[in-house]
Amino acid sequence: ATPQRGALVAPEGLESPTGHAGRQNAAQDAATTYGHRCKLDIYSQPSRLRATGIICTIGPKTKAVEQLTMLRRAGMNIVRMNFSHGSYEYHGEVIDNARASVAAEPLDGRLLAIALDTKGPEIRTGMTAGGDGVMLEKGARLLVTTDASQKDACSASQIYMDYANLPKVMSVGGVIFVDDGLIALKVAAIDAAAGTLECEVVNSGLLGSKKGCNLPEVDVDLPALSAKDRDDLAFAVSKDVDMVFASFIRKASDVHEVRACLVAADPVVGKRIRIISKIENHEGMRNFDEILAATDGVMVARGDLGIEIPSEKVFLAQKMMIAKCNVAGKPCICATQMLESMTSNPRPTRAEASDVANAVLDGADCVMLSGETAKGAYPREAVAMMDLVCKEAEAAIFIRRETEQMTLTMPKPLSMNESVAKAVVDAAHSHAARLILTLTTTGTSARLISKYRPTCPIMTVCRDSHIGSSLHLHRGTLPFHYPEPKPESGDDIEKRIDFGIELAFANGFCKKGDPIVVAWGWRSGVASLTSFRMIKVGVRETAKSLVSVVPKELEELCSFATPQRGA
Repeated sequence: ATPQRGALVAPEGLESPTGHAGRQNAAQDAATTYGHRCKLDIYSQPSRLRATGIICTIGPKTKAVEQLTMLRRAGMNIVRMNFSHGSYEYHGEVIDNARASVAAEPLDGRLLAIALDTKGPEIRTGMTAGGDGVMLEKGARLLVTTDASQKDACSASQIYMDYANLPKVMSVGGVIFVDDGLIALKVAAIDAAAGTLECEVVNSGLLGSKKGCNLPEVDVDLPALSAKDRDDLAFAVSKDVDMVFASFIRKASDVHEVRACLVAADPVVGKRIRIISKIENHEGMRNFDEILAATDGVMVARGDLGIEIPSEKVFLAQKMMIAKCNVAGKPCICATQMLESMTSNPRPTRAEASDVANAVLDGADCVMLSGETAKGAYPREAVAMMDLVCKEAEAAIFIRRETEQMTLTMPKPLSMNESVAKAVVDAAHSHAARLILTLTTTGTSARLISKYRPTCPIMTVCRDSHIGSSLHLHRGTLPFHYPEPKPESGDDIEKRIDFGIELAFANGFCKKGDPIVVAWGWRSGVASLTSFRMIKVGVRETAKSLVSVVPKELEELCSFATPQRGA
């Protein structure tokens, strides 16, 4: 029956027969994809806990401790610092303030991650003469030069670009985009010896100083890391950040170079920092598979990518990259202009809200805000809106189809860790578990469980707060720090389980009598995830319900006597 207008809250405890709380209950029991869509209901309430991570770029307006706490309350999980702007003093203050915010107000105790976004190997114009904007008129001819002596004299007749090999990589008829594609220059003639290109202005526009340039479908020979990038990565290590967003990654060797730079600064911290490769051009798209194998995660950086490739192709690139990351079990971030209008408006456009939702439906682990929180007038509202849209989109995912598709896609046989991770998720779904609690040292167990997209949250308990914080990159994870040191002898698995359950109970993630799944590993590496068991919160166990490979019913029917050696 059609509910009354405004009746948006379902009766307490109302769930489908299979227990899809907060998951578009009626739709989840559909037999087909069309049946699922037909049953989607705007009056259905989503889950209280969001699974998708929210990354916020921090600017001068939001760097204060109070502002960071405000953003955390609204839903921020990862602090992003854009190293294309700002000094080390400024970024150091952001890091210190973020940690001070967590120390002063832990909220529910969840960790906060800190990310450094590198400037990357960019091509930029020089300074305009006098510092004012220069109007370029459509159809006009101008000279593009790579002569550094002209870097402060850009005008309507001549523009300096800081890429010495520009005349060698460009060809007549090629296009150079300037300032995020607002100005297009078509190459009419090239003088490689003089280091100049004669260009025609394709569309009128105001040229400012130090504007970025893009060369669509052109492979450039810029180094993976500039001198500034190397200094920035060393700064990241010194400040013990959790992850690096590496700009303009074009091939696997670029990822290896970033890792080598981090390790050179500190072998331990440099090895631990997660590298997220930003795919922003044709070369990165063509080499995506080798980049994915080398990197810890991927960012679909739609800003520069949307200039390098046709706008109508960006959604294809987004879906392809997210899907490959999902199959590989590596996190994928969707970024750029997600709620752009909220930089100056208190509400997003309907297209922007749908863009965020579709990124979640595509399978993105995280979504990112840039100018909305760095310089916008409504940073809290932007985070709160993204939080709401993500929750609604997560509820609309057809769980049965996603599970089936992932199972069919995975190559057989699965590794031991993968097999246990899938079994954990299957058990959680079959028993309508409220929570999966995993004990992790390296983050591997949480990453693998997240890959199989459980319907309940994945609470992680980790001794290393930096490894725990980086788990915000994976969908569905709730990372918490375990403060006790590792015992000199034996293990403390039961203590960590009790710690996690007490935290979950205190935060309302579960209540007495709720079934939860507890998963852990024997050791790091091939045995990162080996065991799990079902627990009812607050109910004393008479015997540990460790999962057996052989069901008891089968043991009674069959003889499993150990065969003689050689038989």
